[in-house]
Amino acid sequence: MAAASAGGASLRIVRVVRENRRRLQRLVIIQQRDSSSWPDIPLLQNLLKAPLSTIKATLDSELTSDSPEFPSAALLSSLNTSSPQKANLVIEWKLERLRSEDTKDHDCYARLISLCGNIKNLHIAMLVFSSMEAKGIRPTSLVFNSLISTSLSSGNLLTALSLFEIMEGSEIYKPDSNTYNAFISAHANMGNKSATEAWLKVKMASGFPADAQTYGFLIRCCIKSRAFEDARRYFEEMMFEGLLPDESVVQDVLLMYCQLRNSDKVKEILKSVLDCGWQIDRNMIKKVVDLYHELGLIEELKELPETLTKSGQSSEACSLAHCSLIRMYADRDRLDEVEYCVGRMVKHGVSFSCEEDVEKVICSYFRREAYDRLDMFLECIKPSCTLRRSTYDLLGAGYRRAGLSEKLSTVVSEMKQAGFA
Repeated sequence: MAAASAGGASLRIVRVVRENRRRLQRLVIIQQRDSSSWPDIPLLQNLLKAPLSTIKATLDSELTSDSPEFPSAALLSSLNTSSPQKANLVIEWKLERLRSEDTKDHDCYARLISLCGNIKNLHIAMLVFSSMEAKGIRPTSLVFNSLISTSLSSGNLLTALSLFEIMEGSEIYKPDSNTYNAFISAHANMGNKSATEAWLKVKMASGFPADAQTYGFLIRCCIKSRAFEDARRYFEEMMFEGLLPDESVVQDVLLMYCQLRNSDKVKEILKSVLDCGWQIDRNMIKKVVDLYHELGLIEELKELPETLTKSGQSSEACSLAHCSLIRMYADRDRLDEVEYCVGRMVKHGVSFSCEEDVEKVICSYFRREAYDRLDMFLECIKPSCTLRRSTYDLLGAGYRRAGLSEKLSTVVSEMKQAGFA
């Protein structure tokens, strides 16, 4: 019965994803366009080099024609990390452009207010809002939502609530689903489960059902506050409603089941992620590998590298899975299995990502006094793996103890060629 339930949940995830595949692809295209439409890196470098007094002049010279897509959130966030004042000046420059061009587009102002949230500057967001009103442009729900989100990201809950009350009393810019999601998201990020669920009730009482974003916020909040049973319940509700979870939500759920040591659920969610064609990050794979090791799930560990490779995962993720198995066999001096796993890894075009794993294998060969096999191992990995000094030192010490002067001389020669003389 449990297996049938698990399989059903897995099929629901895949079905929902397939039904929403086109919508998801459109979102990806929009995100790629937004992130790559401007040559941000050269401009960012110039802005970082420029003194504060010349930031606006630099923008004038670099950007001969304005675009509604400038500035990008990525550029502002990077600039804000190094120089918050410069990030503020970029926003001010953009606002001055909107004023001079007599722009009447609500979306331009809403986007600029939203970008103020990226740098957590409510003061400038209010200036943008005031400038819009001064031009006789009536605000919309989108504009108010951007202002509320910026208030919340800046830690100013009272201002956000005041804006919400203004929206409630208006006939023009009433709160919409995104308004409630802004508050749900803010409280979820703080791990305040009771406030998050309270805002969910307010949203639903106002006639707005929980959408995919809402469920995502709820699930993350429950996991953050370690209310795992509630997180599971919300995730299953989401699947039942046919709503598409994004990759980060599914990864959060997978990591939750790793924490709970529930290997059956881990395998179910992992299969769903791979079937959907999503990418798995290194941290996620490490959690899965550690769980399999802890529970002694050897067969699952054996299958994981092949599964990740077939599903087109990153070489980094595949390397971690391959190396975890190689490391386990090396610790047990099972050289036949080590060599099989290394051969399979190399065949898949994956290399060692951690030099410590290479050294573990070398130590295993020395313990078994399998020196010729060690030579073959080194020849196998050298095209894709650069040995560091500590590895050469390990080889030298091992050959010296074994009295293999010829092999020791070869290692010394290779060290010189590698610049470790």
